[in-house]
Amino acid sequence: MSGEEERFLKKKDLVRKRLAKYSRKALRMIPVIKRPRILDIGCGSGVSTMELARLTDGEIIGLDVDQNALNRLNKRIEKAGLSDRFKTLNCSLLDMGFPDESFDIIWSEGSIFVIGFVKGLQEWKRLIRPGGFMVIHDEMGDVEEKLEQISTCGYELLGYFILDMDIWWSEYFVPLRKLVNETRAKYADEPEIHEAFKQAQSELDFFRKTPERNRSVCFVMKRK
Repeated sequence: MSGEEERFLKKKDLVRKRLAKYSRKALRMIPVIKRPRILDIGCGSGVSTMELARLTDGEIIGLDVDQNALNRLNKRIEKAGLSDRFKTLNCSLLDMGFPDESFDIIWSEGSIFVIGFVKGLQEWKRLIRPGGFMVIHDEMGDVEEKLEQISTCGYELLGYFILDMDIWWSEYFVPLRKLVNETRAKYADEPEIHEAFKQAQSELDFFRKTPERNRSVCFVMKRK
């Protein structure tokens, strides 16, 4: 990864960090657990995962298939002095081999769609200790149907909240657009940054084409 690309991705993570307050909001809905074991499924570069590490004294595993993102997270972990309780794992969420009841908290922001909402609730349940917790941040979909599925799959809903498209626009896409425009002007002739820039631009294009799709909901639940 070139230095220009790495700097761009760091700035993009700072944009994403503007939404970390919603991760904190979800975590506050869970009772305090002394030294919890936490699995963050689809952690990416760990913007939200670092919040979990900062706000708990737990042991955390960040799981993702993007090694470049994990490399950036590993640098953050080392810089923050968290290597003794924070590990990353390059692994697909379709192939998790953890023993049953390994974690106090399962955390998933934007990854359950890969396996499907109901299937995720069903298959990940075995990883949670009885009385443990799950936080799922997912695309909006049919909230009432999802609430029913949460109950049917053996969870107690502690609460949920919605991030409407106005939140996504003002707190993420507007600063992302500014970053993309600045990057375009500064690095127009730098092919090394092209892929990272292309991905950010595709996010903006998707919002412009289908703004109604950019709504999400965060569920906080307890395994019965």
